[in-house]
Amino acid sequence: MPEPVNNEQDGSDPEHEMLLADSVRLAMLMVLGNLNPAERIAFVLHDIFALSYSEIAPIIGRNEMAARQLASRACRRVQGAKATADSEEFRRQQELVDAFLSASRTGDFEKLLTVLDPDVVLRQDPAFPPVAAWPIVRGAETVAKGFAGRAQGARPVLINGSVGAVVAPRGRLLFVLEIKMAAGKITEIEMIAEQSRIRQLDLAEMKDEN
Repeated sequence: MPEPVNNEQDGSDPEHEMLLADSVRLAMLMVLGNLNPAERIAFVLHDIFALSYSEIAPIIGRNEMAARQLASRACRRVQGAKATADSEEFRRQQELVDAFLSASRTGDFEKLLTVLDPDVVLRQDPAFPPVAAWPIVRGAETVAKGFAGRAQGARPVLINGSVGAVVAPRGRLLFVLEIKMAAGKITEIEMIAEQSRIRQLDLAEMKDEN
């Protein structure tokens, strides 16, 4: 792969470049996993490594015009994902998941009840032996009891572009929690422990505010 473009010689501010890169990182992680391979390669080579479309075309087996169209389409999707990441709705999702994980870690039962929908459903993966006997758990109180004090190794992540969590004590990934939300409450939590299913997910790190 070519080296990333170095802009220090053109008088730009390295610190500003770092902040700019961080501002688009989340958006890129949200969308890159949803691009097809040709779009992903065209976007990365053009926008990250500054290759021309004529250089990209033979790499992806397309003509120059097609390479330009692929990169432009991918760029529009990244810009749309950036807008989503900056949206109030996305921030509310982050805050809700952060509050859920914090209350789970500290065993704050009452706080858990405030973030869970009364009819919340927890779908547990039989591949994780400790919960194999209870594949489906319903109701805020029952779900809260199951999580209270038991999420010490959990941290928020992006799962296929949506806010969720992984439980990975000491860096060992045990399972993933896909979380669905509506009207400011968590309505469904799906535990995924089967490694083959986890490998199909697009997981990306994000900052835990707690």
